[in-house]
Amino acid sequence: MASWFGRRGPRRETPRLRARGARRSVTRVEFTDLHPDPDSYLGRAARIQLGHVETLGALVARFERFDDKERLSTAAGFALSKHQAVVAEIERRDGDPAEAMAAVAPSIDHFRSITQGNSPTEALLSFHVTSGFLDDLFIGLAASLPPDLGPRIGGLLGAEAGTAGIVDILEREISVDRRTASFLAMWGRRLVGDTLLLAREVVDGGGHEHGDDVEPVFTELIAAHTRRMDALGLTA
Repeated sequence: MASWFGRRGPRRETPRLRARGARRSVTRVEFTDLHPDPDSYLGRAARIQLGHVETLGALVARFERFDDKERLSTAAGFALSKHQAVVAEIERRDGDPAEAMAAVAPSIDHFRSITQGNSPTEALLSFHVTSGFLDDLFIGLAASLPPDLGPRIGGLLGAEAGTAGIVDILEREISVDRRTASFLAMWGRRLVGDTLLLAREVVDGGGHEHGDDVEPVFTELIAAHTRRMDALGLTA
């Protein structure tokens, strides 16, 4: 398995959670308080779901077993359905989907390039971790979108994603060689930093900049990530 040590560029500062005992006089923000710009939100959601389709399509070619290809193809189909549904929401608001995605693509595409992984198993864990984290973020943010959009977009993004099939593949690969588990646990921890950076950009999108007051939002996302890693027998 190829090593990822030394392949990254300059280190970027990751959003950090304040120590439990520290206190500041800030108003604590929850998902329902964030109110993202709907057009920016939809453009990012559409590009991220299309990225899921692209990543899963590439993974189909990297796994040799046909049952694996079927699981990955099924997950890609769910992601494509979600992408198309988000595109329909953009068009419903008289927007241009291509323009909406192009406006937010640079940071998302860069994120995908540095989290794609090298080996098929590493790439699959990358997808499982980052897509789960970002889907949780967008589902949470939907709660503070306008009432004519939020419940509908939250429901469609929270629909079936084919996660069970992906977990089956990862569990099998981990069971073959326990050294793989140690490597993937370390890789999963590296992914969180980059994913938090993109999540922070999404939260601050539309001109709403937040400080330490959004820590509860990131804490909730990290907790969900930890549960996903625990389910695979990996230490988050």
